[in-house]
Amino acid sequence: MPSEKILEQKKAVVADLSDKMSRAASGVLVKYQGITVADDTKLRADLRKAGVEYSVIKNSLIGRAADIAGYGALKSELEGMNALAISYDDPIAPAKILKEYADKIESFELRGGFLDGAVVDVATVKELAEIPPKEVLLARMLGSLQGPLTGLAVALQAIIDKDGEAAPAEEAPAEAEAPAAE
Repeated sequence: MPSEKILEQKKAVVADLSDKMSRAASGVLVKYQGITVADDTKLRADLRKAGVEYSVIKNSLIGRAADIAGYGALKSELEGMNALAISYDDPIAPAKILKEYADKIESFELRGGFLDGAVVDVATVKELAEIPPKEVLLARMLGSLQGPLTGLAVALQAIIDKDGEAAPAEEAPAEAEAPAAE
């Protein structure tokens, strides 16, 4: 039987983890096996750079925290060694980075995750990873807005140019008539 001190430590870990899961924009659970120290170090650096918290945690603690945070369905994926990546700002970052490593390392696999208060399956995590970066999406949106506006500007300029050519020809006789009237 574990001592009271150990139980209190585990309760604190569960409370902290459930709080993080509740506040997070997204999280991804991965099977953490077969990754070399060099790959793990690079993975952690990439995740840290993206503002993602990543840690290997006992399944029982993840399960209890998931229950408290409202992600109880995530417990079905808790087999073997698992790690959890949590992002507070960018919901796509953990999926993108972890999928990149899962593609490279055969035994390192995505298990599932959570997004906007709901548990998502592996297929959804992979779809999230395929979404282009925010900058690319903004550029595409601006490009799609710019196209019609450019077309409108060209059409208006063509009308102005057409009217501008006809207007001086019409004004010339009017100017010639004006001095005669004085």
